[in-house]
Amino acid sequence: MTSDELKRQAAWRAVGFVTDGMVLGLGHGSTSAFAVERIAERRRDGSLPGIVCIPCSKEVAQHAEGLGLPLTTLDAHPAIDLTIDGADEVDPAMDLIKGGGGALLREKIVADASEREIIIVDASKMSARLGTRFALPVEVVPFGWRVEAEALESLGAHVLRRGGDDPFLTDQRNYVLDCDFGPIESPAELATRLDARPGVVAHGLFVSLATDLVVASETGTQHFVRGSDLSEVIRR
Repeated sequence: MTSDELKRQAAWRAVGFVTDGMVLGLGHGSTSAFAVERIAERRRDGSLPGIVCIPCSKEVAQHAEGLGLPLTTLDAHPAIDLTIDGADEVDPAMDLIKGGGGALLREKIVADASEREIIIVDASKMSARLGTRFALPVEVVPFGWRVEAEALESLGAHVLRRGGDDPFLTDQRNYVLDCDFGPIESPAELATRLDARPGVVAHGLFVSLATDLVVASETGTQHFVRGSDLSEVIRR
């Protein structure tokens, strides 16, 4: 089974929790794109006529609009019923590293405004400890970005500016620093230290934001809620 097939399975399982009339957050990334397409299919078949959607990036907005999904804003709907999004790495506490696609700030704002956030992944994204398989994205303002990079290095990270000499820019026109901390002992503690940095706009540690997790593997899809035992799907 291909990676795309697993992603599609996870996305379709999550979209099964969508009901008519919901305000939906649409996550960014290849896995979330399958969810967006499935939501659009269900709206076309008449089962979700009253939904409205808040995209987590300009790219997602274009994709959703092209599929005919009705878009709104967080200003108009500050309370989101359900967000479906992907993740780059998930640990046993259902905490996440996100931001591989560069939409981490908007994704975190949407997640924080959501009553329920379902994270959809294939089993390769499960990890015993965050940072084992994926570097942590940190969004910083361009002004003084080297100062922030040095501060991150002082915390033990190997830091690369995404895009190098032709830097990647987020929707907010900021830089992303990919920070390899190795396995992170305390994501919550590191998140607090990063939040205190003046030039850090956002970071990819999503702590206590996911309420549900759908994991797709060769044996099928599994749904978990926060507090579940994830040991059977954690890759060592």
